[in-house]
Parts: sequence; C-alpha cells; structure tokens
Amino acid sequence: MNNSQLARFDTITEREKGLHRGLSARQLSMIAIGGAIGTGLFLGSGFAIGFAGPAVLVSYFIGAVITLLLMGCMAEMTVAHPTSGSFGAWAEFYVSPLAGFLVRFAYWAGVVFALGTEITAVTVYMRFWFPGTPGWVWILGFTLLIVLVNAFNVRLFGAVEYGFSALKISAIVAFLFLGAWVVFSASANSGAQIGFSNYTAFGGFFPRGVWGMWVAVLVSLFSYFSIEMIAVAAGEAKDPQRAIAHAFRATMLRLVLFYLLTLALVLAMVPWNVMASGATQSPFVTVMTRTHIAGAAGVVNFVILIAALSAMNSQLYITTRMLFSLSRAGFAPRRLGVVTRNGVPIAALLVSTVGIGLATVLNVRYHERSFLLMLAISMFGPMFTWLMIFVTHLRFRQRHREEKLPFRMWGYPFTSMAGVALMSAALVTTMFTREFRPTLVYGVPFLVVLTGVYVLRRGPAVTVAQSAVEEAQPL
Repeated sequence: MNNSQLARFDTITEREKGLHRGLSARQLSMIAIGGAIGTGLFLGSGFAIGFAGPAVLVSYFIGAVITLLLMGCMAEMTVAHPTSGSFGAWAEFYVSPLAGFLVRFAYWAGVVFALGTEITAVTVYMRFWFPGTPGWVWILGFTLLIVLVNAFNVRLFGAVEYGFSALKISAIVAFLFLGAWVVFSASANSGAQIGFSNYTAFGGFFPRGVWGMWVAVLVSLFSYFSIEMIAVAAGEAKDPQRAIAHAFRATMLRLVLFYLLTLALVLAMVPWNVMASGATQSPFVTVMTRTHIAGAAGVVNFVILIAALSAMNSQLYITTRMLFSLSRAGFAPRRLGVVTRNGVPIAALLVSTVGIGLATVLNVRYHERSFLLMLAISMFGPMFTWLMIFVTHLRFRQRHREEKLPFRMWGYPFTSMAGVALMSAALVTTMFTREFRPTLVYGVPFLVVLTGVYVLRRGPAVTVAQSAVEEAQPL
C-alpha cells in the first residue's frame, strides 16, 4: 500500500478517534462468535428446518461457504485498515462516499431490527418458565441490563461478552457429546424414533425440494450475520493486526463445526416435521424434552436465553459504533459522535435501541408471528452490506494489485465474484418467498430514501465531518 493511499485513508481513521483500544485477541474472537451463535441457530433453525427438512444441512453448508468467502475479504481489508467504520469506511474510500453512506446506514438499520428479533426470541424462551407473563415485561427488563453493560466502557462489554460466549460454547460442546451419546445408543431401543434414518424417513432428504433448501439458505445467512462485527470491533482492539488474523481463523472453524454438527444431531434425535415451526419454542428445547433427561430442557432453555442476550449485547455494540462512524463522517447528528470519558458514544447507544421498541410493539400486536416478521425486515441491511463487502474487496485489490499485503484472500478475483453472485441471488430470492418478501419491499425504498438524504446533505456533510472531530470532545 503506497504512502499517498495510506495518508488519504488516515483522514477517515483520524476522524473516528476517541474510542478506547481495550479488546484483547481472545475477546475479539469471542465477540464474533457471540454475535453469530444466537437466535439464528437456537430459534431460527426451527424455521429453516420447516423450509428445507433434513436438507437444511446443505442450506447451512452453503451459508457457511458464503461466510468463509466474506471472512477472507474482511480479514484482508481489516488488517490493512482497522477502524470502527470498517466496511462502511472501506466502501467510502474504495467505491464512493455514497456507497459508504448507504452501507453504514443500511447496516445500522438492519442490525437495529435484528436486536428486535433477539428480544422477541427472549420472550419465547421466558415463556417456557413463565407462560402467563406478558412479553413486554421481559423486553424492558433485559433491555435495561444490556444497555447498562454497553454504557460503561469497552472493557466491561468485552468481559461480559467473553463470559456469555464461553458459556454458549461450553453448552454447545456438551450438547454435541450428549447428542452423540443419545443417537449412537438409540440403536439398542428399536422403538425409538432416534437415528440418522430420520434424515430420509419422513419424505426423503429433500422433502421440500431444492427450492425449499435454497430458501433455508436465507435463514442460515441470518444465523451467520454478525460475524462481520469482528471488523468493527477491530477499531477497539489492542493489537488489531495480530488479533484480527487470529480471530478470523478461529471464529470460522468454530462456527462451521458448531452449526453443522449441532443441526446434524438435532435432526437425528427428533424427526424434522416435529420441529418444522420455531414459533413456540427452540428446536433444541424440543430435543431435550424428548430425551426425558431430568431438567435438561430447562438447562438448554437457560443457555439459549444467554445466547440471545449475548447476541443483543454484541448487536447493540456494533450499531452504536456504526452510528458513531456515521456521525463522524457528517451523515448523522453531531451529538451521536460524542464519546464519554470512558470512550462510549452514549447518545448513539441510546438511539440504537429503537429496534427494541419496535419489537415490543410487534410482540404485543403479532405475538408468535412477530419473530419471522422482524427477521424478514432485519435481513436487508446485513445482506446488502455483505454484497457491498465483496464489491469493495474487488475495488480494494484493484488498487493494491502491485503491493504485498500482510494478509491476502486466496482465489481472487473468483472468490469475491462468487460472493457477489451468491448474495445477489439470495436477495432476489426474497422477492419470491412469502415469508421474506418484506426484505426487499422494505429494503429497496429504504435505499432510495437514503440516497435522497445523501444528495441533500452532500454539501454540508464535508464541513460537518471536518469539524466533528474537533467538537466531539469527551463528556
């Protein structure tokens, strides 16, 4: 990377200063895992199974391949430019200022709505113990807890998220051992509906056809979403270059193993048609209930409750930093770029809870249907962002084709082009799927509105961005 290009990108890095570098390499890895192992796996997988049947394993494998391609692109660009604006800043620099604006705002809105899916899932989990308590009680209580964790400093956030993620990983490993024992010991009981024969016993491996398998890829992508927050968190890592390379490798391996192995065991332990709807409880709770192990269902429900809170914690963190980046770029109110003495943009944090308020309204209005509706609305921002990360990487490598980069994505340009094609196909698929039609119905007009806002603010934004760093002093 030549010095003139570094200097130009340094202006973006400079205006986003004020956040504290308090995250270790271990915490960075756990933050990425914490965001990606949550409601998408523990509750959303029930909907994916309903779309695809046992072929959901193929769906999640395809989602994992797309995620692997994305991780390689992000690792290369994050090592070169570790900043909290991450993919928004890269798009601004390598594609256009409009692209940077659209990516940041669309992603912020999408993850804000994803916060709503997590808190909606929390009400489902709490119903296991307290069926008569209104969902809004849990929404308000847990929201207050997560906001307080994010309001102090990044070290507290990192410590809490590390603990949440460690619990989730331990629980998944325990589930893998328990599930394997249940499946392989079931042969002694000829009457038990447990075993790998469940993959084909109820309509075959593709009971919903290839189309159903492909639609379930959308849910798998939702499950893997938040893996990109590792690039945002790199802006607050102590040693970003070393931490990023380690975190990307460790995170990808763990995610693929956890997702594919756990789903393979779930489908072997309970027939897929029993778990075809995730509206009433997690398929993992269904599995534990049918094992008749005393207290197992309650323990699993507690773990997936922690998983949802962990994902909420990570998502609130990332939306806060993205709104902070927008403010420092001059495309959001200046107040949102002000940090406290602990390095927390508290105003951006509070504004980012808007998705939780929307989830409260939808939960009261639609009850069980609210989760799938929030999922469909929230998917556009991350899907558009992933598409733009692949596009940005193509431009990034064109600019640095003669240079030796510290971390290189293999297979360029074919891997990046494959990512563009797969994400484009996934976005188009939402228009032909009733459950996900709100994704583009909401997303395309939203991009049009954002483009209009950009055009109106394009003039003053330059002046605002230049003065934002000077005026956004710690409180």
